[in-house]
Amino acid sequence: MKQNNCNKLSIRFFLIIFISILFICTIDLGNASYISVVEKAREVFEIKISAIAGQFIGTKYEFGGNFEISGAVDNSHLFYLIYARAAEQSGLVFAGYMPMDMLLKNTVAVERKELKIGDLMVLINGLAAMIYKFENRDKFHLIYASGKRREVISFHSQNVVFEAYWLKNLKGYYRLSKSMFWPQN
Repeated sequence: MKQNNCNKLSIRFFLIIFISILFICTIDLGNASYISVVEKAREVFEIKISAIAGQFIGTKYEFGGNFEISGAVDNSHLFYLIYARAAEQSGLVFAGYMPMDMLLKNTVAVERKELKIGDLMVLINGLAAMIYKFENRDKFHLIYASGKRREVISFHSQNVVFEAYWLKNLKGYYRLSKSMFWPQN
């Protein structure tokens, strides 16, 4: 009788351990699939940025400009429009509009060799441009709303101005933190 009770306890103990392990593995698989969905959406997000950013080249610049109201943008509204539209088209939600200083507080520094589409090149004076296209590792295209030229312009990393002004005044390269995006569902 004691041996029978001992066997029942062993079986119960084994079942509890087995079910616990199964439960933990299921949770981990759920997290892994969630992470996989977000990572896949981020890849699509980068592709969408290239197409969307190009549509804004030549748009009128206006400090505080809201594109939906005035058809003009400043840098923070430009970046918001690109990020939000690319996120929506790739199954993500972007955190929302933020003035440039708040947006930059939600970034992480990256090295030049780690740059991706959507990363920002920030100058010591706070001016920023978004990388929206790569031809190769050494030649990438940037976009920003220029107060001086009064429109959204594009330039590339092999441009004379890039070397003479942007690199000379570079603070660093930055990427939006992952907390700025989440899945639509």
